This record gives sequence, structure tokens and C-alpha cells, in this order.
Amino acid sequence: MRNRLRRAIIVLMLAVLAPVSASAFSLALDSIAEWGKFPRFCIDVYRWGDKFFNSYDSTYVKGTGYKFNVKAISSSWVDYYYFSLPNDTRVEMNSDGSTSLGAYLTYMAVSVGYDINLSNIFRGTSEARSRYMFGFDCSLLSVNAYWENNEVSTHITRFGYDNNLSIPFSGIKIKSWGLDAYYFFNHKKYSQPAAFSFSKIQTKSHGSFYAGLAIYSQDYDFDFSTLPGPMKVQLPTWWNNYHYRVKTKNYGFRLGYGYNWAFKPKWLFGVSFSPTIGLRKGFVNSETETNDVSLFLKLRTSLVWNDGRWFAGLVGNIESAIINDRKTLFMGNSYWVTAAVGYRFNLW
Repeated sequence: MRNRLRRAIIVLMLAVLAPVSASAFSLALDSIAEWGKFPRFCIDVYRWGDKFFNSYDSTYVKGTGYKFNVKAISSSWVDYYYFSLPNDTRVEMNSDGSTSLGAYLTYMAVSVGYDINLSNIFRGTSEARSRYMFGFDCSLLSVNAYWENNEVSTHITRFGYDNNLSIPFSGIKIKSWGLDAYYFFNHKKYSQPAAFSFSKIQTKSHGSFYAGLAIYSQDYDFDFSTLPGPMKVQLPTWWNNYHYRVKTKNYGFRLGYGYNWAFKPKWLFGVSFSPTIGLRKGFVNSETETNDVSLFLKLRTSLVWNDGRWFAGLVGNIESAIINDRKTLFMGNSYWVTAAVGYRFNLW
């Protein structure tokens, strides 16, 4: 009796679940919509959002035709720091170069991957530098966030009137994070993802102004206390224990322009420049909180090749943060280049 009952229950479960299991292996939108009222509602909302946020003029921009891609990425970067001090004293520093290599799997707008720092392997060092980035790009707008921690060794190349130096310097601790969102005014004919994330293809040259809001935090500590005495006496007397300290929050308006030049079939050159101007609130070499003007600049260029499933790209970035407290002018620049090669495919 128990065996018969068990068999009857199994047969009933198979009869109920068979239609679901037969379609569960298909993640096509039409198949998902057939699962029921709520899945159909979600698919309708998705299709509306995709049309509203991610539609282009097909004369200028088209999709890749694939939902997945896998790519290898190599990034190299270097930092430059500049101080303009009283009595015409200038300090310039260059960080040691770093290179990483990683592999990423992307499904539509979501990517997962892993990087290794090749510089640590080949130089036998343990650089404490990390940068995490998140980006969401569609035709209408772009949202970006980043977190950075940097304690990479540098070399002082100029101090005062001595401009041919190479003095090792390890007294840098930099932490920063930022978030910005901006809207493309000519979003039907210009695609930023085509130039910088390989998710669209710009078939005809065009550009667009864009504007939005940005918030970013700066936490800098430059410790010059280990320098020789003749060098330290050239530093400002109001620097506490020969430290240059910055701890601020910045709220700004970002205005920029991007242009994609489709100069040959399968080839694209992209450029984007945007300053961020706003309010800086916090502490700059002082225990007193002040409000001042903040300025941040970003320049990006790219060279992209697309050939059906295969793609490759070279992306260059320059970011510059400028802090002027009317006694000290500081400028911190980051330069990095990313090379990528990948393959697109579909699973359903």
C-alpha cells in the first residue's frame, strides 16, 4: 500500500512540474512571461525600461547581438603629485608603475572577475593599492562609483630648485571614494558604452554634451617627517609635524562632452572630457573645518575594434584633483591605460 501511494505521489508531482521543468531551461523573455502573471508583469516592466532607458537611433548605434562576453584585461597605472608652496618651493613626485592582469565574465550589464597584481609578483613587493569600480551605463544616463586605497611607493623628482632628483618616498596614504550620475543630452546618437565598455557599437560618428551631480571624498596624508633636515626646513611651518593632511567631502556639478569617431568599418575612436566644480567641505592642514571651491578633472580616450563576436580595445584615463587652500596648491594626477580583448556569445 505504501509503495502504491508513493508511486502515485511521484506520478502526480511529475505531472504538475513537467510543464515548468520543460520551460525552466529557457531564459528567453517570452518563455519567462509564460510562467504566470507576475513574471509576465516583470517582463513587461523590463521591456518598457529597456526601451525608455536604452534605445538608440539605429543609424548611429546598434547592439552587439550577444548577451555574454568573456574578456582578458590588463591595466597599467602611475600617479603624479605636485605641491606649490610659499617662497616658490615646488615638490613633485611620481609613483612606481603598477600593472595588473585579470579575466572577466559579463552578462549584459553585470560583470564578475578577478585581477592579480603582476608588479608584486615580478618585483617581489606587496603594494597596498586597490581600486574598486562600479558602473551602470545606458543610452540615457551613466552612474559610476569607485573606492581607492593607495600606499604605493613614490620617488621625489623635484624639491625646491632641485629638479633632477630620484629620492624614494613611502610616506603616502590616500583613501578616496566617489559617486556620480549624469545625463546624455544627445543620447539617441551617442553611446558612451560603445567607446569604454564594448557593450554597444557606434556605426556613425556623433557626440553629446552631458551633465550631472557628483560627490567624492578625499583622505590624504603625506608624511614628510622622514626627509633630511635641509629639505624639511623648506616646508610650511603650519604643517603639523611635516604632514600635509586633507580630509574633505566634495559636492559638485559635472559637465562634459563626449565624441565617438567611427573613422573606419569596425574601428572607433572615442574621447570624453569633464570637469567637476562644486563645494569642498572639510579640513585642509587645519583643525578648523572650512568651505571652499572644489575642482576635479577627468579625460578619457579609447580605440575600439569590433568584428562580430570578437572585440578589442585600448582605453586611457587621466584624473586630476586640485586643492587650493590659498597657502598651498596641491594637484594629484592618476594616469592609467587598460587593454582588453574579448569574445561575445549567447547561451540562450
